[in-house]
Amino acid sequence: MKWKTRLGAGVTALAAVLSVVTAPAATAATATALAAPDISLANIKAHLNQLQTIANNNGGTRSPRGAGYAASVTYVENLLKNAGYTTTRQTCTSCLGQSQNLIAEWPQGDASQVIMLGAHLDSVSAGPGINDNGSGSASILETALTLARTNPAMAKRVRFGWWADEESGLVGSKYYVNNLPSSERTKIKTYLNFDMIGSKNWGYFVYDDVASVKAIFDEYFSSIGIQTEGDSEGDGRSDHASFKSAGIPVGGLATGAGDIKSSAQAQKWGGTAGSPFDNCYHRACDTISNIPDAPLEKNSDAIGYALWKLAVATTQGNDFSVALNPTAGTVQPGQSLQVAVNTATTSGSAQSISLSASGLPAGATASFSPATVQSGGSSTLTITTSASTPNGTFPITVTADGASVDHTASFSLGVGTSSCAPVSNSTRLDIPDYPGAAVNSTATVGGCARNASGTTKVEVHITHTYRGDLVLDLVAPDGTAYRLKNSSSDSTPNLDTTYTVNASSEAANGAWQLRLRDVGPADTGYLSSWTLTV
Repeated sequence: MKWKTRLGAGVTALAAVLSVVTAPAATAATATALAAPDISLANIKAHLNQLQTIANNNGGTRSPRGAGYAASVTYVENLLKNAGYTTTRQTCTSCLGQSQNLIAEWPQGDASQVIMLGAHLDSVSAGPGINDNGSGSASILETALTLARTNPAMAKRVRFGWWADEESGLVGSKYYVNNLPSSERTKIKTYLNFDMIGSKNWGYFVYDDVASVKAIFDEYFSSIGIQTEGDSEGDGRSDHASFKSAGIPVGGLATGAGDIKSSAQAQKWGGTAGSPFDNCYHRACDTISNIPDAPLEKNSDAIGYALWKLAVATTQGNDFSVALNPTAGTVQPGQSLQVAVNTATTSGSAQSISLSASGLPAGATASFSPATVQSGGSSTLTITTSASTPNGTFPITVTADGASVDHTASFSLGVGTSSCAPVSNSTRLDIPDYPGAAVNSTATVGGCARNASGTTKVEVHITHTYRGDLVLDLVAPDGTAYRLKNSSSDSTPNLDTTYTVNASSEAANGAWQLRLRDVGPADTGYLSSWTLTV
């Protein structure tokens, strides 16, 4: 934390509100937050020992006035790179010694929604700065490494920042924010700051700039029976002020600096009333021996809790989907038709599904084969009408009764209502001699015959004496081409060749095309095209 000089009117904090979205009551599976793992206290202490060693090797300090700060950046960056982070060093030209900010991003989650965590990595010249601010720096480092090790599915992008030259007046974080394009600033949905979270005579302070962010930390501390207070001592004195001034919602934690612990606070948290929260604040005695385990462990776990809640994707309960193919069909009284019932597991584990149908007209029955499936499986629905079934259009509801949830799908049954003229199950297209003028022709297949039988065949007859390489493609409405024939040239002319195309009940409705192409040396593209309407 920088020296205690109030910013006053020099910095006007922009109003920032973090939206909290309340999800509607779940109608199927309920989404639950993935629990954050423990952030290892032992590993955090190992990082702090390394920072102490760096200070010892550089005149007892990690200030950017010497080499201790640069060595700290190298230590943190190497661990992050090895864990899979994308790291960037940003030279802060306004910082002491043009020291560098270190930015690390986990390459998963929505890049347009960034949750950022930060801590200043520099110390004052007077000491090694193990609480101020090795504690925050080491804790977010271990949180970042834990995220990489567990590798959960991410809803949002997570970015970490270790700031240069905070002790001179938040210089590094100001430089970072001021050099962000406005489009990039808007992507940062929340910035969380951690500066001095291991004070020896600790309190539990939560930044109260944004109520909904504070509520996340309070939720964690309440779960372990700890009362918190707003952090008035840190207002405007750490790197969150740089983000808040840019209109970015902020939050964070602290355990106190040079302020005096009151009797009420000592009753609440223990410790010594009438003494500073950190008696070694900005002094040479801010060493590895200046940090107790209790506040460091609880605050680091609170960091993990907030990060997982804000950025990690929720897990879903067991759920599935059901779909019918086709979704409509027409029969004459006394006929039957079949419908494919397809299910898929959409989250969690597969479950047993019982199938039933309702809304059938008089004299009609429905049967499923099989009547029970595991999600991911399929069944065939057969709707059978009788001679007495009335004409009309009837909405049929297929209910998929799962072990955890239920879903429905709709089928429109037409009985004797089609205006189409019955067609045969075979439609013939005759293609004249090739090469010759391009030919375009249209054939309609389906109609009553397709709805009743589910399959219509189209015979394509090509009569030609050309000895080239011909290809016949069937092209779906979405442009997907299916190769039907590729006849290589030989000494025998291809005369009156017949290809059979099946337009089954699974075929998408719309205009399919049969296209003839010469793919030989004189390839001139598609030469003839026939539209096949299903």
